[in-house]
Amino acid sequence: MQTNPSIEILSIIFGLIGGLAIFLYGIEQMTGALKTIAGSKMKNLLARMTSNRIKGAVTGAFATAVVQSSSVTTVLVVGFISAGLISLAQAISIIIGANVGSTLTVQIIAFNVTEYSLLMIALGFGVRFILKNEKIKYLGLMLMGIGLLFLGMQFMSDATRPLRSYGPFIYAMSHMKNPVIGILIAAVFTAIIHSSAAAIGIVIALASQGFINLEAGISLVLGANIGTCITALLASIGNPTESKQAALSHVIINILGVLMWLPFIYRLDDFVRFLSPAFPELKGLNRIAAEAPRQIANAHTIFNLANTIILLPFITPIGKFISWLIPAKPVTTAEKIKPKYLDEASLSTSSIALELVRMELSRQSRRALVMIKEISDAVLFADKDKLKKIKKMDNDVDALHEHIISYLSKLSKHQLTGDESRLLQSYIIASNYIEYIGDVIETNLVTLGRERVEAEIAFSKKSESFLRPFFDKVIWCAEESFTAFIEGNKKRADVVIEMKKEVSNLAQLTQSHLEERLNSETNVPLAEYRILSEIVENMKRIYYLSKRIAKDVVESNQKQHTAIIQEEIKFNE
Repeated sequence: MQTNPSIEILSIIFGLIGGLAIFLYGIEQMTGALKTIAGSKMKNLLARMTSNRIKGAVTGAFATAVVQSSSVTTVLVVGFISAGLISLAQAISIIIGANVGSTLTVQIIAFNVTEYSLLMIALGFGVRFILKNEKIKYLGLMLMGIGLLFLGMQFMSDATRPLRSYGPFIYAMSHMKNPVIGILIAAVFTAIIHSSAAAIGIVIALASQGFINLEAGISLVLGANIGTCITALLASIGNPTESKQAALSHVIINILGVLMWLPFIYRLDDFVRFLSPAFPELKGLNRIAAEAPRQIANAHTIFNLANTIILLPFITPIGKFISWLIPAKPVTTAEKIKPKYLDEASLSTSSIALELVRMELSRQSRRALVMIKEISDAVLFADKDKLKKIKKMDNDVDALHEHIISYLSKLSKHQLTGDESRLLQSYIIASNYIEYIGDVIETNLVTLGRERVEAEIAFSKKSESFLRPFFDKVIWCAEESFTAFIEGNKKRADVVIEMKKEVSNLAQLTQSHLEERLNSETNVPLAEYRILSEIVENMKRIYYLSKRIAKDVVESNQKQHTAIIQEEIKFNE
């Protein structure tokens, strides 16, 4: 009894779709675990190793190979450009290197170890749910992801096996030898599924059945390299200029690479055959099935490695061209402030997202510090212009606070380690305190400053001589507190906390002077005494809020130390 052809076609389609879903889920689990384990280390590596283009490319390759996600590397690069830590040219070198790092996934896919996929899933599950150590649990999740990746490959390969005897499909595959058709199909398909690794995975699955030879495979690989960066370009729409520049640089680099290789595809074909293992004892589809998967993976690696070597000397002109295409927009003071670093795409990588929040918190704290300095001069010298400016500054601090809290709220819904959860809570607390400082200044001190201006109250030189050192000490403590928090510097935080007695003494000396002047001089207006006393109290509040931020740094260090000890105890149990 002959099987219904429609049932076979549906079975093939379901097998391909289901296999692709498992494959993508496996990649997601594997990269998610790697991001959690190595994300913060990658951040530090990128920050240190970009002094020249060669170091940048090597760093980009290594970082992407570690976390298996070039998009994560690109997100970090955008943050560093925005912060002014690296130039666009340095960023391009990292992105070029990231293309090389991404080839490791394809090399892993080309290994024919699908028969061990269920064993990997079982072992990963066991490690994940039996062992207590958090980092080892994520290693288990990574192993599960690799197992699911190969299981998905097996489903896709098995689903396409019946097509070996299906003439129309074999005829359609023969047209893939046309480089232009292959590149276009792969570019569109990769842009749709948002994963070059998945697109090349399907190519390798088809190659493992003998449907795609090396010539067709190279065309599809080139197309996948274009498709993956087009997705990033579309995602950058509506984002800051730096994000657009980084995404466009990825597009230009990959398109240039494809155009350079297009006339030499057959030369690349011969070189890859020379480097890759051959099985001359096999014939026809069986030989293609045995040789093509590794050949395609090697072609992908050679393509990206050669592009890196060729394009590295031209990074500076490429950067200038991109800056000409997408010039930086001057920020006008009338614009409502927007977050500079909080990128939605990085939420799936918690360590990177938290680093971007830290950078945004630095912006918020710098604005709050300017407010403290400005209000000190404004109330001392009755400066009406500064009193007006402070309102705008407070709006900026409030807006950044709102964006930071919203971003952290979204991040809290993702999978976080214990340390990351503690850091997230610490960031919420710090942003709240910075916002409170802004409110104390805008609501209380600005009001007092306006009262002084409207009542035309003049402070005595003696009163100013007490207020100035008190104000300077509060400003210094606030700056040290903010810096301690951003840097995680416990020593600086301890110094701020220890300043409590000195700040209190300065406040008390000022208050005593005001009371003495009120009692000894008959012509001192009560309004002057009240305004000065309230100014002192509000500046003390700013110090205590700054001290609270510093205490959070100390407490976070203690919690982290305790957590490390507990992890070591669990590991040794």
